[in-house]
Amino acid sequence: MRPLEPATLVVIAVGGVIGALARHAATIALPQLWSTFVVNVTGCLLIGALMAVVAGVPRAPRLLRPFLGVGVLGGFTTFSAYIVDIQQTLGEGRPFVAFAYLAITLVSALAAVYAGGAVTTAVLGLVPPPAAEAEETP
Repeated sequence: MRPLEPATLVVIAVGGVIGALARHAATIALPQLWSTFVVNVTGCLLIGALMAVVAGVPRAPRLLRPFLGVGVLGGFTTFSAYIVDIQQTLGEGRPFVAFAYLAITLVSALAAVYAGGAVTTAVLGLVPPPAAEAEETP
């Protein structure tokens, strides 16, 4: 694995600070369980949109994905807090709520990535990259 360029490390770090500050603002604005859910699903929606842009725009800026994807959205989303929320909910003796939260977040996050990519591709008129075709075996 080759080391990252200094510029890439800087944009990831700056993006991470921005994302973490945005996540902190969300935790102040919403109750704990809901803030984690909203942050993670919103982050996944934006990651889907970003990946559609990166894949569909031939000359996307080189540092766009590290800054927004790894930095901002990596700092914004918080799946570790999601697990802590589940543990705390179980510790409070609410296993049904914990399991529902686990499942709903997982399904919602995956659907959000897909929706973000699909909507962005459609709205911007991007051509999705061709799917890798499986080689036929004789």
